[in-house]
Amino acid sequence: MLPSTVDKLDDGAVLRHDELRSWIITAALVVIGFLIRLVNLGRPNRLEFDETYYAKDAWSILHFGYERSWPSNADPQIASGVTDIWEQSAEFIVHPQLGKWLIALGEHAFGMNSFGWRFASLIAGSLLIGAVVRMARRLSRSTLIGALAGLFIVVDGLSFVMSRIALLDIFEAFFTVAAVGTWLADRDWFRRHLADHLRSNGALNLGGSYGPLLLWRPWRLVSALLFGLACGSKWNAMYVLACFAVMSIVFDYRARLTAGARRKAWYSLWREGVPDAIVMVLLAAGVYLATWTSWLLTQGGYDRQWGAQHPDDPLVKLIGAPLASLWQYHKEIYGFHTGTWIAHQTHTYQAYPLGWPFVGRVIGIDAVNDIQPGVDGCKAVGDTCLRVISGVGTPFLWWFAAIAVIAGLFFWIGGRDWRFGVPLVAAAATWLGWFPNADRPTFFFYAIMIIPFTATVLAMVLGKVLGPSNAPPERRRIGAIIVTVVVVIVIANFMFIYPILTDQLMTRQGWLLRMWFRSWI
Repeated sequence: MLPSTVDKLDDGAVLRHDELRSWIITAALVVIGFLIRLVNLGRPNRLEFDETYYAKDAWSILHFGYERSWPSNADPQIASGVTDIWEQSAEFIVHPQLGKWLIALGEHAFGMNSFGWRFASLIAGSLLIGAVVRMARRLSRSTLIGALAGLFIVVDGLSFVMSRIALLDIFEAFFTVAAVGTWLADRDWFRRHLADHLRSNGALNLGGSYGPLLLWRPWRLVSALLFGLACGSKWNAMYVLACFAVMSIVFDYRARLTAGARRKAWYSLWREGVPDAIVMVLLAAGVYLATWTSWLLTQGGYDRQWGAQHPDDPLVKLIGAPLASLWQYHKEIYGFHTGTWIAHQTHTYQAYPLGWPFVGRVIGIDAVNDIQPGVDGCKAVGDTCLRVISGVGTPFLWWFAAIAVIAGLFFWIGGRDWRFGVPLVAAAATWLGWFPNADRPTFFFYAIMIIPFTATVLAMVLGKVLGPSNAPPERRRIGAIIVTVVVVIVIANFMFIYPILTDQLMTRQGWLLRMWFRSWI
C-alpha cells in the first residue's frame, strides 16, 4: 500500500520506537571511544606538532584573555614545568579563539601539561562519535546504521589521533557534525508539524492551500548556534553553513509540496525559506562574534588598539573602536591565509586535497628515531627502534568510504534518495573548499571534517547491502556476511596501525610494515 501524505511527512516517526535503546547504544560507543583514546593521553609529555601554537595560545588566553607571544625556547621549559614565561607582546594568530578556550579549560583543570592541553580534544573527539551516531541514525531511520557509522569513527585512525592532540580541527568537526544533525532534526520537526496539521483537520493533504506558518524553528536555531561555534573554531566551517542554509530553503519547499500546497509551495521561499536561512546565517555570525568576547573585553590583543589609533576611520565612527579593530584584525588574518607569503611556503608533510579521500599523504605528528638496542626498552636485533605518531586514517575504512561515496551518488541522484544527499553535500563542502587554496601548504588532518560524513555514507550503503528487515532470509544472510566482513577488515586494520597512532616502541622493520606507500613516510 502506498504511504499517505501524512506518512510521507512524518517519516521520522519510526525513530521514536527505539529512542531509549538508541541513546544507550550511542552512550556505549562514546564511552568506548573515550576509553581507548584516554590510554596514555599525556604521552609524549611535551608539545608535539602544532601544539606548540595552540596549547601556548590557550594558556595565555586563560590568563590574559588574548594570545601572547612566547620565547623561542619556551617548549622545553614548558615540558620541564616552567609555564609562566610568556612575553608582554601580543601574538598574531590566524584562527578564532573558541578552540583555544576549550583547550584552556583542560589546562585549567589539569595544569599546563600534556594531559591538560589534550583533554578537551579527548572530550570533543569522543562526543564526535555520538554526534555521528545521531546524525546517521536520523538519516537512515535505523539505529543499527547509526551505530555502524559511529563504530567507524571509533576505529578511524585520524579521528583517534585528532582526539589526542591539542589542535583546533577536532572541535570544528564535532560542532559541524552536531550542527548538521540538529539541522536534520529541524527537517523532521517541520514535516511532523505539517503532518499534525493535517491530522488535526482530518485532511488528506493541504489541497492547494499553504498550511500553517511555522516561523518558530527551535532545532534550526540550535543548528545555527552550533554552526557559529564551528566557525569560531576554524573558518572553513562557513562553507558547510552556506550549503545548509541554501538546502534549508529547498527542503522547506519540498515539504510544502509533499503536503499538497501545490503552486503555493513557492510561497515558502519568501514566507519561511529565505527569511529563516538569513536568520540562520545571522545567528551563526552572532555566535561567532561572541567567541571573540575575551579579545574585545581586554586591551592587549593583537590589533586591539587599531580603532583607538585610527579614530577618524569611517568604520570606527560607524561601529566603534573595538569592533572596527576586530574587523581590521580579520582583514589581516584573511590576508595571511590568501597572501603570497603563505603560497610560497612548503612543508614536508603537505598533502594536496585531491588525495585526502584515499589517504594519499599522511601527517607526521611526532617521531623519535634511531633508538638503539638496549635503550628505552628497545630489543631489536640487527635493527633500531623508533616511536612515532602518524595522523593516518584507517586505510580500508577510507577506501571503502570512497567507494561508498560513488554508490551514494547513484542512490541520491539516480534513486532520488535525499538521505544520501545530506552527508554527500556536507563532505563536499568540507573538501572542495580547499582546492582554491591548494597552492599553499595543506595537510591531511584537515580531512577530519570529511570522514564523519563519508563514514556515514558507507554505513548507509552497507545498510542497502544488508537489505530491509522483511527481505528474504537468504538475501539478509548474504548481506550480513558482506557487512560483517567489511566491519572486521576495518577493525583489524585499525588494530594493525594502532602502534603508529600511539607513540609505541617498535622496530624500524615493524614501522615499515605499516608504511604501505612511500608517500606515507
